[in-house]
Amino acid sequence: MGECKQCQSASEVVKAGFLRGRQRFYCKTCQVHFTMELPAASPQKTVRQTTIIDIAKSLGVAPSTVSRALNGSTDINSLTRQEILRVANEMDYRPNLLAQSLHRGETHTIGVVIPNIERPFFAGVLAGIQNVATEAGYRVMICQSNESHSTETLNVQALIASRVDGLLISHSKETTSFEHIRLQLKKGLPIVHFDRVCNEVETDKVVQEDFEGSFALVEHLIQQGCRRIAVCAGPPQLLISQTRLEGYKAALRHYGLPLDDTLIYHTEFKQSESLTALNHWLSLPEPPDGIFAVHYGNAIELLVELKRRKIQIPTEIAVVGFGDELIAELIEPSLTVFHLFPFEMGETAASLLIDNIIHRDTFSPVTKKMRGELRIRQSSMRL
Repeated sequence: MGECKQCQSASEVVKAGFLRGRQRFYCKTCQVHFTMELPAASPQKTVRQTTIIDIAKSLGVAPSTVSRALNGSTDINSLTRQEILRVANEMDYRPNLLAQSLHRGETHTIGVVIPNIERPFFAGVLAGIQNVATEAGYRVMICQSNESHSTETLNVQALIASRVDGLLISHSKETTSFEHIRLQLKKGLPIVHFDRVCNEVETDKVVQEDFEGSFALVEHLIQQGCRRIAVCAGPPQLLISQTRLEGYKAALRHYGLPLDDTLIYHTEFKQSESLTALNHWLSLPEPPDGIFAVHYGNAIELLVELKRRKIQIPTEIAVVGFGDELIAELIEPSLTVFHLFPFEMGETAASLLIDNIIHRDTFSPVTKKMRGELRIRQSSMRL
């Protein structure tokens, strides 16, 4: 507490509010108010990154000499180079990677746009991308479209503004126009599509066995005795949904089973929609005895609801799903799936992109298909 300016006592001084932003005091002995001058604040040092100019001033040499020494040039005295490197280390010098990259016309950074980072599948893909990129000396910038076409377009624009050397993209379920991709291709940007691809532009593509996996799942249901198989299809505009639906239809044709449109229900991969689909199927005169979900998440939701309704799985209704994660194996009954390998997909996509970046003059688009495997579990094992 401050001392009174009149009696020099501090024991009877109390705080008494503020006056023009300064602390005001009151002395009970003298019965006077007063304020105190605040000590001048010491100027704060601005923290900034050490530059080659700082090193040059410290040693009394030209900045160009420091630059040549740091870049490993041989046209400089070895003792001078050693001294510059020593001082640079002491001053914690870090090169400006962005400035260096822009000078060379490259940033050694690749951009990634995915629909939803929370999904285990896309998390696995990102891990594979990062693994290959790191080994090749590339950094990774990740954007999430959150299943929005407009956000996806903004993501691409942001990555281009950040001067990425190439782009990896899996489209949102809303995306039906691909002008934002076509525009960058015209500018010469290397682009690789993965999983949710686009056939309207010529790019490298990494896809799943969407048709083959769906055929295998439906074939398995048929071999287990199912004859009325419903399909919880995805967004009708999404290419992977279309392809997986074609695999379902092909399996029915192959085994001579009729195609019943009342058993096909399109969803946006939302839980409420899968339950609406189940209500629809169970209200039919002949309910299904098997269900194929083009996304395993919907299959898990259907399993939970069937159990809640005390419908026996798989004896009354067998369930299978495209895709896999740990919960599909742990749920009771465990879910039969077409298992995917997202980490390997990410590695393959990143390798294609980096190869495209390095050899863009001889680029010729290719499509690589990642193999999956049918994993039969309790939800469909009737026989």
